Amino acid sequence: MSTSQGPGELRPRRVRITSPRTSAARRPTVPTGTREIDEQTRLGEVYMNSLIQSQLRLTLAVIGVTVLVLGSLPLLFWLIPPTRTVAVLGLPLPWVLLGIAIYPVVYVAARIYVRKAERIETEFTEFVGRQ
Repeated sequence: MSTSQGPGELRPRRVRITSPRTSAARRPTVPTGTREIDEQTRLGEVYMNSLIQSQLRLTLAVIGVTVLVLGSLPLLFWLIPPTRTVAVLGLPLPWVLLGIAIYPVVYVAARIYVRKAERIETEFTEFVGRQ
Protein backbone atom coordinates (compact mmCIF):
# COMPACT_ATOMS: atom_id res chain seq x y z
CA MET A 1 0.00 0.00 0.00
CA SER A 2 1.51 3.27 -1.04
CA THR A 3 1.06 6.42 0.93
CA SER A 4 1.39 9.94 -0.22
CA GLN A 5 2.53 11.13 3.16
CA GLY A 6 5.96 12.40 3.64
CA PRO A 7 8.45 10.98 6.13
CA GLY A 8 7.61 13.53 8.80
CA GLU A 9 3.84 13.23 8.67
CA LEU A 10 1.97 10.89 10.98
CA ARG A 11 -1.08 8.93 9.99
CA PRO A 12 -4.31 9.80 11.77
CA ARG A 13 -5.14 7.27 14.41
CA ARG A 14 -8.15 5.04 13.70
CA VAL A 15 -11.09 5.55 16.01
CA ARG A 16 -13.73 2.95 16.61
CA ILE A 17 -17.22 4.38 17.03
CA THR A 18 -19.81 2.31 18.88
CA SER A 19 -23.27 2.90 20.18
CA PRO A 20 -23.46 3.63 23.90
CA ARG A 21 -26.26 1.03 24.18
CA THR A 22 -24.39 -1.98 22.77
CA SER A 23 -24.42 -3.71 26.14
CA ALA A 24 -28.11 -2.94 26.79
CA ALA A 25 -30.59 -5.77 26.53
CA ARG A 26 -32.38 -5.82 23.23
CA ARG A 27 -36.15 -5.99 23.12
CA PRO A 28 -37.33 -9.25 21.67
CA THR A 29 -39.39 -8.87 18.55
CA VAL A 30 -42.95 -9.84 19.36
CA PRO A 31 -44.79 -11.53 16.51
CA THR A 32 -47.66 -9.48 15.14
CA GLY A 33 -50.31 -12.07 16.06
CA THR A 34 -49.25 -12.09 19.69
CA ARG A 35 -49.21 -8.30 19.76
CA GLU A 36 -52.70 -8.20 18.26
CA ILE A 37 -53.98 -10.46 21.03
CA ASP A 38 -52.16 -8.54 23.78
CA GLU A 39 -53.47 -5.20 22.53
CA GLN A 40 -56.98 -6.66 22.20
CA THR A 41 -57.46 -5.45 18.65
CA ARG A 42 -60.20 -6.70 16.33
CA LEU A 43 -57.76 -9.15 14.71
CA GLY A 44 -56.68 -10.43 18.13
CA GLU A 45 -60.33 -10.94 18.99
CA VAL A 46 -60.79 -12.98 15.80
CA TYR A 47 -57.78 -15.12 16.73
CA MET A 48 -59.11 -15.78 20.23
CA ASN A 49 -62.62 -16.53 18.96
CA SER A 50 -61.21 -19.10 16.54
CA LEU A 51 -59.32 -20.78 19.39
CA ILE A 52 -62.39 -20.82 21.61
CA GLN A 53 -64.58 -22.20 18.80
CA SER A 54 -62.08 -24.98 18.09
CA GLN A 55 -61.97 -25.93 21.76
CA LEU A 56 -65.77 -25.79 22.03
CA ARG A 57 -66.17 -28.00 18.95
CA LEU A 58 -63.76 -30.54 20.44
CA THR A 59 -65.53 -30.45 23.81
CA LEU A 60 -68.96 -30.98 22.29
CA ALA A 61 -67.67 -33.82 20.09
CA VAL A 62 -66.07 -35.68 23.01
CA ILE A 63 -69.10 -35.15 25.26
CA GLY A 64 -71.44 -36.21 22.46
CA VAL A 65 -69.60 -39.45 21.72
CA THR A 66 -69.26 -40.26 25.43
CA VAL A 67 -72.96 -39.63 26.10
CA LEU A 68 -73.89 -41.66 23.03
CA VAL A 69 -71.77 -44.64 24.12
CA LEU A 70 -72.79 -44.54 27.78
CA GLY A 71 -76.39 -43.59 27.07
CA SER A 72 -76.82 -46.50 24.70
CA LEU A 73 -76.21 -49.01 27.48
CA PRO A 74 -79.58 -48.55 29.23
CA LEU A 75 -81.20 -48.58 25.79
CA LEU A 76 -79.47 -51.90 25.10
CA PHE A 77 -80.84 -53.38 28.33
CA TRP A 78 -84.33 -52.12 27.55
CA LEU A 79 -84.37 -53.35 23.93
CA ILE A 80 -82.76 -56.75 24.64
CA PRO A 81 -84.23 -58.03 27.94
CA PRO A 82 -81.98 -61.13 28.20
CA THR A 83 -78.97 -58.82 28.70
CA ARG A 84 -80.44 -57.84 32.08
CA THR A 85 -80.07 -61.35 33.43
CA VAL A 86 -76.66 -62.33 32.02
CA ALA A 87 -74.02 -62.70 34.73
CA VAL A 88 -70.33 -61.85 34.34
CA LEU A 89 -68.04 -63.06 37.13
CA GLY A 90 -71.09 -63.56 39.31
CA LEU A 91 -72.39 -60.02 38.78
CA PRO A 92 -75.28 -58.96 36.55
CA LEU A 93 -74.11 -57.55 33.19
CA PRO A 94 -75.75 -54.12 33.76
CA TRP A 95 -73.83 -53.72 37.01
CA VAL A 96 -70.56 -54.70 35.35
CA LEU A 97 -71.06 -52.33 32.43
CA LEU A 98 -72.49 -49.37 34.32
CA GLY A 99 -70.50 -49.82 37.53
CA ILE A 100 -67.09 -50.95 36.31
CA ALA A 101 -66.66 -50.65 32.54
CA ILE A 102 -67.81 -47.04 32.51
CA TYR A 103 -64.56 -45.79 34.08
CA PRO A 104 -62.19 -46.90 31.29
CA VAL A 105 -64.55 -45.30 28.76
CA VAL A 106 -64.51 -42.00 30.62
CA TYR A 107 -60.72 -42.21 31.07
CA VAL A 108 -60.14 -42.80 27.35
CA ALA A 109 -62.48 -39.93 26.47
CA ALA A 110 -60.58 -37.63 28.83
CA ARG A 111 -57.20 -38.67 27.37
CA ILE A 112 -58.42 -38.06 23.83
CA TYR A 113 -59.77 -34.67 24.85
CA VAL A 114 -56.54 -33.58 26.54
CA ARG A 115 -54.35 -34.74 23.66
CA LYS A 116 -56.46 -32.98 21.02
CA ALA A 117 -56.86 -29.83 23.14
CA GLU A 118 -53.08 -29.60 23.50
CA ARG A 119 -52.70 -30.07 19.75
CA ILE A 120 -55.19 -27.25 19.09
CA GLU A 121 -53.31 -24.94 21.46
CA THR A 122 -49.94 -25.83 19.92
CA GLU A 123 -51.20 -25.18 16.40
CA PHE A 124 -52.73 -21.89 17.54
CA THR A 125 -49.49 -20.80 19.21
CA GLU A 126 -47.47 -21.68 16.11
CA PHE A 127 -49.93 -19.85 13.86
CA VAL A 128 -50.01 -16.72 15.99
CA GLY A 129 -46.23 -16.80 16.37
CA ARG A 130 -45.79 -16.75 12.59
CA GLN A 131 -48.06 -13.76 12.06
